[in-house]
Amino acid sequence: MELAAVYCGPPQWTLGRAFTLWQADPVVLTIVVAGTLGYLFGLLRLRRRDERWPIGRTAAFLLGMALWVFTVCSGLGVYERVLFTDRAVQAVLLLMVVPLLLAMGAPVTVLVEAAPQRSRERLSALLRGRVSQVLMFPLVSTVLLIVPPWLLYFTRWYQLSLASEHYDILFHVSFVLFGLAYFWPRLQIDPVGRHYHPMIGVVITVTEVMCDAGLGAILVFGGHLLIPHYWAALDRPWGMSPLADQKWGGAVLWGLGDIAGVPFMVALVARVVKEERARTVKVDQELDEQQAARELARLGTAHQHLAGTGETAAASARPTPSAAALQEAQELSAPWWETDPRFAHLHPRSRTPD
Repeated sequence: MELAAVYCGPPQWTLGRAFTLWQADPVVLTIVVAGTLGYLFGLLRLRRRDERWPIGRTAAFLLGMALWVFTVCSGLGVYERVLFTDRAVQAVLLLMVVPLLLAMGAPVTVLVEAAPQRSRERLSALLRGRVSQVLMFPLVSTVLLIVPPWLLYFTRWYQLSLASEHYDILFHVSFVLFGLAYFWPRLQIDPVGRHYHPMIGVVITVTEVMCDAGLGAILVFGGHLLIPHYWAALDRPWGMSPLADQKWGGAVLWGLGDIAGVPFMVALVARVVKEERARTVKVDQELDEQQAARELARLGTAHQHLAGTGETAAASARPTPSAAALQEAQELSAPWWETDPRFAHLHPRSRTPD
């Protein structure tokens, strides 16, 4: 009972309480409401211009915003400072799932297309600028995805996020931004400074899976408890021990992180197949055009040749009379007494040569 009196956190965790207990994060709620309204306003402007927009992109964006609120404000947010595993689930969702859904909604495209002409030109120039190209360079975006979990758990960031409201909000927002900085240039649904082959994203995803496995293995098989003084001061009277909780959190980072990367891998592979098919169609069209051009050139050359030798070709095309036909024509045109056999001895020229 003395332990229960010291402990002042939420009640024992249950699956039901993960959906019934809620808290407010004003910063995240403000970003989500403003972003959702801006996105819907952009879609409204596109509709007024009779421009079609895939419903799947809208659904993905709205689902990403809803998941962001749920991850921060539901029971996951309530227990984030009490359970190590809870914070690990948040880290995976905020870094891997929420940004992926938001990027699939193509919010930058909506912003650019719905903006006035001047603003659209400025945004397009900004997206093609040097800063944009550097941030979207594969190595930079990969670092922005892989490094944050390591910084969270192996610097003072994790301890500060448990003790300070400001650092906790920083975690809620920055992990989503880090994930967007990776998924935006890799999916390439939105405008990017430079296009890269989707296979680069596949290689990076494999690297990210290996790094998640390394971090998870350290937390699962390592015997060192992170910030033990915090857990001792918390003195939680229910649930697993802090070290067991940390091991389960490492397993979540390891397994759930890999599972969360599967939809992205599927999207990348589908994009690779789509681009290869489009490239094959384009190559076939180019080959057909080249073949047609060669045929036209050949026909043009033949036409010029025939035009230059038309009379000769016409003459050679006429049939040559046979010897019998010539003999018959000669006999028909000669006087009758020259062709009569009775007078043949008087006209030797009329004899047929042997």
